[in-house]
Amino acid sequence: MTTLFRNALVLAMDDEHRAEPFRADVLVVADRIDAVGPALEVPDGATVLDATDRVIMPGLVNAHVHSWEALFKGRYDNLPLELWMLLSYPILGLEPMSERLVYLRTLLVGMESLRNGATCLLDDVIESPTQSLAALDAVFRGYEDIGIRANCSGNIVNRPYIDSIPFAAEVLPADLLAKARDRRPRSTDEYLDFSREALARYDGRAGRLRYVIAPSGPQRCTDDLFVAANELSAQHDTTFHVHVLETKMQAVTGREFYGCTLVEYLDRLGVLSDRATLAHGIWLTDSDIARLGEVGASVAHNPISNLKLGSGIAAWRALADAGVNLALGSDGLSSNDSARMFDVVKSAALLHKVTNPEYRSWPTAAEVLWAATRGGARSARLAGEVGAIAPGYKADFVLLDLRSLNFTPLNDVASHLVYVENGDSITEVWVNGQPVVRDGRCLLIDEQAVLDELRGLAAEYLERYAKIEELNQAFEPYFAEIYQRCRAERLGINRYSGDEAAWVGGA
Repeated sequence: MTTLFRNALVLAMDDEHRAEPFRADVLVVADRIDAVGPALEVPDGATVLDATDRVIMPGLVNAHVHSWEALFKGRYDNLPLELWMLLSYPILGLEPMSERLVYLRTLLVGMESLRNGATCLLDDVIESPTQSLAALDAVFRGYEDIGIRANCSGNIVNRPYIDSIPFAAEVLPADLLAKARDRRPRSTDEYLDFSREALARYDGRAGRLRYVIAPSGPQRCTDDLFVAANELSAQHDTTFHVHVLETKMQAVTGREFYGCTLVEYLDRLGVLSDRATLAHGIWLTDSDIARLGEVGASVAHNPISNLKLGSGIAAWRALADAGVNLALGSDGLSSNDSARMFDVVKSAALLHKVTNPEYRSWPTAAEVLWAATRGGARSARLAGEVGAIAPGYKADFVLLDLRSLNFTPLNDVASHLVYVENGDSITEVWVNGQPVVRDGRCLLIDEQAVLDELRGLAAEYLERYAKIEELNQAFEPYFAEIYQRCRAERLGINRYSGDEAAWVGGA
């Protein structure tokens, strides 16, 4: 398949132009961009499309999302992370989702992502109580069928969740502690065997799917698992994806469990490298940030989720100045509550304007777009493959209508994309050289049939799930006590607020 887009307004996000738009033709041959430039010659058999009224930009990269949460959007509010997890990732009584429901919820995430301009995502797939290969297969089939580029993890927690919470043994009654520790987590060897099989089955599938190594967090996994998982990640050159310092409670956890920050702990284990992506990275010290920059690590910044859960605000400028690669993520559909990346882009641009009175340090529109494209690609180990409109890159891009309300009147294209665009201007989305969205509809699936079936199965599942939520409410008063105790701790991390009660985690 060869297609020539004639006279588009190109926002290339390449090294030469970055976010400066220019007029050019874009030639797509098979699954890659073959040429970008003025008045390109039309190859034999090529389809020629007039793109005079179109912006062509790289597809957005969602660097951190959890498809597990797709059934829980709009369900919870006004809960900090650790109390929210009692309901969204329950400790007690949870049974696996059916493979069909896993498949449908994956299509739901893919549908919302593609229709809002995300052509690539990292789905940190968490299945409660335990991930199976059958469930992971349903995830990969879903993303393969809908046409998106996806990195999908085998998220692993190999410590009882209750043992990842500081002061839990002091605060919780013995009977609840015993119940919470009743389920045996997967061993390191079991996780490695699972991941090796997943790599053999899924890594490289359809030319756009990868399997990712993802220990859930340093407080949730054993030392030997972290070291072995990092070695496996290095062998296969996958992202090493970890939740780190999302909340103040996690900052307290590092001190209580290891006598250091969680970044220092990971560094002692030897697992920090340019393959490492830290999801969230809010409660970082200055030395943490410096170390992440030294090794070339990434931080997947999730501004909307962090705001909703009251987790804090990541140190955008300090991270960027230290050389940390910044990417953007939606996080899960229960803590966001959507996978819409243009929402994330705007939030990232706005959020950091209130954390520092020095306006010259605020993120620019170009920087935010870079994080949403090139930064996300690097985080996903896809640098040089996606994130730019340039020869040799995969043909993953979005076309937007310059005649739309969002671009009328037209001023600065980058600013329109960051502050004005909400996805309404998107006319087409291409992935791997193939159109997958046109006029607001996914082309490779029957959207209405998916939604109709999902409504029926989800209603039945959520009716049962409500009883599980009720069962896990028994932990709430004790987790609330631990939360308040951690909130009162003094850590000396904040840079601009000077007041840890303000919950600005190093803004």
